[in-house]
This record gives sequence, C-alpha cells and structure tokens, in this order.
Amino acid sequence: MIYHVTDWDDAYANGAHIPQAEGFVPRWQDAARRFREACPPQPLGRGHLFRPAGTAEGLMVFIHGGYWMRFDPAMWSHLAAGALDRGWAVAMPAYTLAPQSRIAQMVREVVAAITEAAGMVPGPIALTGHSAGGHLAARMVCDDGTLPDAVADRVMACVPISPLTDLRPLMRTEMNKTLRLDAAEAAAESPALLVPRQGIPVTTWVGGMERPEFIRQARLLADIWAGLGAATDCVIDPGLHHFDVIERLEQPDSPLLDRLLVSRP
Repeated sequence: MIYHVTDWDDAYANGAHIPQAEGFVPRWQDAARRFREACPPQPLGRGHLFRPAGTAEGLMVFIHGGYWMRFDPAMWSHLAAGALDRGWAVAMPAYTLAPQSRIAQMVREVVAAITEAAGMVPGPIALTGHSAGGHLAARMVCDDGTLPDAVADRVMACVPISPLTDLRPLMRTEMNKTLRLDAAEAAAESPALLVPRQGIPVTTWVGGMERPEFIRQARLLADIWAGLGAATDCVIDPGLHHFDVIERLEQPDSPLLDRLLVSRP
C-alpha cells in the first residue's frame, strides 16, 4: 500500500479520530488531582517530584505532551502511580510552552529539571514522555551534550511514548504558526536526525490504533538509531490509541514499566 500524506493537519490530529475524545481531559484532571491529594508531591522547579515510601530504587522522569503548546505536569500526576508502587521516585518537569518558548528552549528547561531531580534522588534514571514529551525524552539521550555527562551516565533506559522524532513534517501544519519551527531548528531538535548516546537502550512505544504518522515516527527513531549503534526496539501496543496508551504507566506490572524501570546489571 502506498502511504501518501496530503492533509498534514489531519495526519497529526488525534482527538478527531478517537471516540469520545472530549472526555479524556476532564478525567485526567480529576485523576491527577485525586492522586496528588493522596500522594502530595514536592516542588521541582515549576514541576513535581513524587517520592515512594522508603528509599527510592531510582528516578523515573515523565515529560508531558500537548504539542509543546498545552498542559503542565499537574495534568498527569496519576501517571506516577505505577512507578511509585515499584519503589521509584517520579519527576514531572515543567517547561515553557509555545509561543512563549521555542522548542530548543524547552529542551534546555527539561535538562535543568532533570539535573535538579537527579541531584535529589540517587540511583538509576529512566526517561519517558508522551507525544511532544516523547520527543523531549528522546532528545535527552542524543549524543550532543544535551544532558550533563554525570546525569546521562545514570540513564539506564529511555522509552519515548508516541514520540515525534522528526519535526520537519510539523512545519507543514497550521500549528507551526504557534511553534514557529524553521528548517534549522527542526533539523537541530529532531532526535531522528541526531546521533544517540551509546549504551542507553531506547524503546519507542506507540498504540496500534494511533494515527499512521505517530506509528511511522516511532518506527523511524528505532530504525535510524539502530543503524547508529543504539540498542532499540519499537513496540506497537495493540488496540490502544494516542490518549489511552499512557495508561500503562499507572499499572505497576505493565510491560511498558517493565521495559522502562531497569537498573544497572
């Protein structure tokens, strides 16, 4: 079958292709609020750090999505549940959204938040994020000095969920009026166009019912980085779409968390 995108806005539209999509945001907000009431976080810059009972096994970092234009960590607190049950601390960084910030600046802000959290929680670090946050998670393990070496050396796994790994197609969408991506920034900030750090396993994770562009973008990073020496995999989770694939993070025994929460042998 020939794959040919003619409507780039529709290619990256998620809610329009998910039944009852309008109900997800209020459910997320309610679940996140209830989770914070039961498990109050401590501040992490403008984000949150959740700690388990006892000594943490390590630090999981979840970077939120929203096409770099929407949301903040308070929307996603409940996604810390699975890792906390497994004894891991969970950091949820905040970053300045477009149009107030460009993507390159967001990358720097996430680096600063992860570095701060790494100073608060010892042990291995596991990086994940969803959609635009998946892009930012993958961006953290590019071999261009993005993360400080002392932090990057602790990263044991990176699992970008439904990630945007090549930003160039987004220049063809209406949302680029807000993102303001140009060719130079798209190339400089696309993980698929950069070289991965060696020694960090990378698994892209995407729902089987997602838009074809998200599946293509997930496969793209795994395929290109495998050719550059990284240990990669691409998991297509059957029956899940862009809004419910992240629910795996709430489940302590989920295959996604099994892949993400690994320690140094």
